[in-house]
Amino acid sequence: MPREDLSKLKIDSSARKNVAGGRKKKPFLIAGAMILLAVGVILYRLGVIAPSATVDVTTVSMIYPAQSLSVLNASGYIVAQRKAAVASKVTGRLTELLVEEGSRVRKGQILARMESGDVAAMKEQGTANLANARAMLKQALVERDHAAQENARYQKLIAGGYVAQSDYDMIHTRYLRSLEAVKAAQAAVESAGAALAHAEVNLDYTLIRAPFDGVVLTKNADVGDIVTPLSASATSKAAVVTLADMDSLQVEVDVSETSITLIGVGQPCDIQLDALAERRFRGEVHAIVPTVDRSKATVLVKVRFRDKDPRMLPDMSAKVSFLSRELTPEELPPRLAVHQAALVETKDKTIVYRIEDNKARETVVRLGGKLGDMREVLSGLKPGDRAVLKPLGLQDGARIKVAER
Repeated sequence: MPREDLSKLKIDSSARKNVAGGRKKKPFLIAGAMILLAVGVILYRLGVIAPSATVDVTTVSMIYPAQSLSVLNASGYIVAQRKAAVASKVTGRLTELLVEEGSRVRKGQILARMESGDVAAMKEQGTANLANARAMLKQALVERDHAAQENARYQKLIAGGYVAQSDYDMIHTRYLRSLEAVKAAQAAVESAGAALAHAEVNLDYTLIRAPFDGVVLTKNADVGDIVTPLSASATSKAAVVTLADMDSLQVEVDVSETSITLIGVGQPCDIQLDALAERRFRGEVHAIVPTVDRSKATVLVKVRFRDKDPRMLPDMSAKVSFLSRELTPEELPPRLAVHQAALVETKDKTIVYRIEDNKARETVVRLGGKLGDMREVLSGLKPGDRAVLKPLGLQDGARIKVAER
């Protein structure tokens, strides 16, 4: 074999160094992996890198005890049972409007004035005619009294034979005519008085007054508009303002005809207004209108308020809960409550897993009575807190993920 071929069989010293270095690094890599595995186990047991548990949640909220006594719920609107479109009985031009939307008025209060020059003149004429009729009556009374005296004197003279019968007949006839003249004058006074009263009524018609205590809802006419009860032309107005009696406000709801047997007149109700959501109002069934709406298969039910609020307005939307019994004074205020499925009973305490920073925090609570599916919370939680529903096997501090609905 040539010498140069033997030289190729030698092992390179640099290769021997690389192999030796690789054998030395392998134990270090294995040790590092074991350390990382041990740290991971520890962190997993501590819950730091534990997988998030998907849970259902509920919100701690304020509820009213009436919710647990409801036998039927319905929606409707506030309606004024006494409402009027106020207008004049005569046709005329509006000269003054004394109220606006939202004005509170009393019965008989002047809301607007119409032009009244012609009827005012008629009233003055009626006043003058009445004064003239009264003067004529006084004159007739004076003539009657004078004729009565003459008639009495001639009766004595005719009895003594001192005057002729024809003279007595003339005086007696004058007396009878004076009596009829007094009656005619009295009738003229009454006629003039009636004409004056008619003129005064017509003048009063030009003053548009409130028919009852209430609040102005809408203004239908402005100064300068022609107001007529017949609304004969396109530019004329039939009403000046629309007025509602706020003491007559009731909630009208439609109840399915299949559920109407659950309701009776006088039944207590709980009323919630969307505009005043922070408060509930007591009510009772006032009337069940004995007519079924064929198109909706519903019956109209009127619920009157026991509690009033000046902020109530017609056409506000309302929700009515028909209750199985009357509420006691203690049941009227709202109570803090949580769903019973969020409670975990132990030997000495009751806990709730409250959600905080995507973790379940064990919270001890003190409970009150049952409110349907809810339970009153006396301490430990506050409104708006979220709690885990059915927290079986959940640990304090466990990472959670809220289930999507």
